[in-house]
Amino acid sequence: MILNPDTILKSNTLSQIFEVSKNLEFAILSPLSDNKDYPNYKIYSKLKKDDNDLFEVDQVDGYAMILDKEQFNNNFFDEKIFMYLENDDLCLRIKENNKKIFVYSNSLIFHLGAKTVDKKYFRELEFSRNWHWNWSKFYFRKKHYGFSKAFVFGFLTFIKSIFKSIYFLIINNKFESKLYYYRASGFINAALNKSSWFRPRLDWFNHFKDIFSANVKQ
Repeated sequence: MILNPDTILKSNTLSQIFEVSKNLEFAILSPLSDNKDYPNYKIYSKLKKDDNDLFEVDQVDGYAMILDKEQFNNNFFDEKIFMYLENDDLCLRIKENNKKIFVYSNSLIFHLGAKTVDKKYFRELEFSRNWHWNWSKFYFRKKHYGFSKAFVFGFLTFIKSIFKSIYFLIINNKFESKLYYYRASGFINAALNKSSWFRPRLDWFNHFKDIFSANVKQ
């Protein structure tokens, strides 16, 4: 079972889903998000959501799910992806192999979302998110639909990011300028077949620099 640290379980979340998993043939089995505004599954194909407690879907979010190891033949997440769309890739490969993904609505879970990292790293994490989101989108599309489609779908965002980075630099908004620079960089690195190398600078130097700056202001 894969379970993110920013999830909140009901008292019977695990017992419910473990029980139903005993007599079910599945590749992925997920509890249901208790936030109706943010469902943790998607249905793209001819599948239809019914009123049963257990229903088949095309994709689930990766923050809570059980994987049947025998269905995967040790071919789990694509390790070239550092962040974003690794779960979309996994679910798509599962469906292409005619294996099943289920959600069990009697097992409920709440996902806080983006609450696992200290707020003092907000800027660095935003740079990382923007870089990897665009890298992963290109890589995912190239892997499943070809280079041309990946390039066409991402190129307009790349051009917009370049112009916005220059614009914010001119008006002296360095954070936004850098943010859009990283968006463009993620795309171009993926297009050039570079690995997902970017990592946020969550180091002690920046940490102590922030503390020092706060003390000076006080």
